[in-house]
Amino acid sequence: MSDILTPTRPALPVADLQRDLCVHSVTSHIVDVPTVRRHKLSSLSVAAQSYVIVRVRLDNGVEGIGEAATLGGPRWSEECVEGIKATIDAHLAPALTGVRADAFELAGARLDAAAKRNNAAKAALETALFDAVGRSLGLPVAALLGGAVRECIPVLWTLASGDAGQELEEAEAKLAARLHDTFKVKIGAQSAAADLARLGRLAAALAGRARLIVDANQAWDETTANRCTPALAALGIELLEQPLPAWNLAGLARVRARSAVPLLADESVFTPQDMLALAQAGAADAVSLKLVKHGGLLGLRRVAAVAEAAGVGLYGGCLLESSIGAAAHLHAFAGLRELAWGCEHFGPQILTGDLVTEPLHYADGHVHLPSGPGLGLVLDEEQLRRYARR
Repeated sequence: MSDILTPTRPALPVADLQRDLCVHSVTSHIVDVPTVRRHKLSSLSVAAQSYVIVRVRLDNGVEGIGEAATLGGPRWSEECVEGIKATIDAHLAPALTGVRADAFELAGARLDAAAKRNNAAKAALETALFDAVGRSLGLPVAALLGGAVRECIPVLWTLASGDAGQELEEAEAKLAARLHDTFKVKIGAQSAAADLARLGRLAAALAGRARLIVDANQAWDETTANRCTPALAALGIELLEQPLPAWNLAGLARVRARSAVPLLADESVFTPQDMLALAQAGAADAVSLKLVKHGGLLGLRRVAAVAEAAGVGLYGGCLLESSIGAAAHLHAFAGLRELAWGCEHFGPQILTGDLVTEPLHYADGHVHLPSGPGLGLVLDEEQLRRYARR
């Protein structure tokens, strides 16, 4: 019995652990990865996705990685990769140097004191801290956040070319490969009439075989939304994302009161305070959670907690992250007790190449949580060099 109780190796002294987990250095890289087809939103269109990859090295030599994603430059939010890298290098990295990597709240306070907002930049750094600590302790990030309640998450695919014929071919290919059976259709770049006609064609062709939701990306006004929601309901659309501008909570609440299609808020919610205001206004049925909005894993969990307390459903949103950013989201989502609407972390599949040696695993309409310490990923140095901006 004594052999069973005896550790196989002596525990690391607390003083040594504290010293070894301190941040030694931070580096950042801008990468641009082409997409397999154009991704078109109401206000922008991209044929390549840009990221800032951060690497945090601890005094013990362990390195953690994180990712900040943007979409079409500073058009979806105010951040762009050029600004993210400059802010990290000049302001955020110095604020972390010498800080214990496992003092996550302290690190967050240091980052907030060094720069206002800059949520995507902070999210990348916090992710790298969690990855480095997880690698050092032999624990997955999900365990550091309280433990996982699920190992895989339902995941949809986004149809965003604007061409119904191309989108049907894409959807059929995903169904045939048993990768996805739920599709989000980006609308708002065309007239409402054109979008409804396109949705009608998709709904008819995929009836009984796939579920559809739509995302207007703030493109409609209240009148248009009220005119279109009955048609969306008739087509069997299960969720309508951010039909009105982010600021118009009162309008969203009025649309929600009249709509048979549940509303999903995205751009309206960046902070826990935004989430509280949305809930108090009764403006949405669900909220889209994103690291780039909430400033990191802990910020995402804080927003989720407010939503849960208010009875607002949770949806795992994305900004076309690579496997690095997607994995960080999955570790956060894995510990949420309720994730009624699944997630949309299909981003790695839309890229012509990924940044890790073993990309995320997709099968049967689900994406699987990576196993192993930290994020459970290994950075592909060759791919990083290939896509790094010169």
